[in-house]
Amino acid sequence: MANQFWDGDVAELLRVHDDFDLTAVDPAATPGTRANKKAGQAELADAAQELRELQERLYAQSRAGAPERVLVVLQAMDAAGKGGIVNHVFAQLEPHGLQLTAFKSPSEEERSHDFLWRIEPRVPGPGVIGLFDRSHYEDVLIQRVRAFAPPEEIERRYDAITDFERRITEDGVRIVKIMLHVSPEEQAARLADRLATPSKHWKYNPGDVDERELWPEYMSAFQLAIERTHTANAPWHVVPANAKWYARVAVQRIVITELQRIDPQWPAAEFDVAAEQARLAATAELRWP
Repeated sequence: MANQFWDGDVAELLRVHDDFDLTAVDPAATPGTRANKKAGQAELADAAQELRELQERLYAQSRAGAPERVLVVLQAMDAAGKGGIVNHVFAQLEPHGLQLTAFKSPSEEERSHDFLWRIEPRVPGPGVIGLFDRSHYEDVLIQRVRAFAPPEEIERRYDAITDFERRITEDGVRIVKIMLHVSPEEQAARLADRLATPSKHWKYNPGDVDERELWPEYMSAFQLAIERTHTANAPWHVVPANAKWYARVAVQRIVITELQRIDPQWPAAEFDVAAEQARLAATAELRWP
């Protein structure tokens, strides 16, 4: 739905289509809006209440047995802005209806199982918005680029992912997969800022430069992963992320749009409202002590 900020449906605009070509996506673009940073920050604040109400309705209807839940998958190169998305888009939501999982390098126990073994328990339950800060896609991105798994295993994983995502969508999960697409120049500037700012040194990982040197290989891996796992029930969206303000409002609107499609409803009361109002009124004289 268009509003004063968006020219149209940004979720559809940024959705991957059959002829998708990652090299054609400009990381510095702001498709779907002619606004600037100031207007974007205002939009982010204005739409926060809309997102929060939809989340509350989703959680409320689950108490009456509705199975729907949302899983947002964030994938990106380092310093693309995943943390900012978490903090600026999702931090104001009700904690009881939000589940954040930041997947790190697999432990020895996790490596002893199939790559989806640690993923499946983190699928959100009914009424919950789940957020994967990195995900099972690490197992076809870094694993492919670094050849941590043989090519035939990587090929198997694409099919395993589509089967996994099909199964959970049949169980009521609505999947929103988002790649934050940043340019190598913008990433370099953000990493340089971390090095130049003592309070940001904790964010810096020397390994980020090692991965950065493989940028073309990573872009090829992203292109292939998106091609192989983009389905009607688990679509990909590629969000230009050089402008942090744009990436944040775009992700916010994509999630709002998915929740609007669910159209969660407040459940009807399972008690006699009038009788409870009368009972409550009868306690009006209570005092303590």
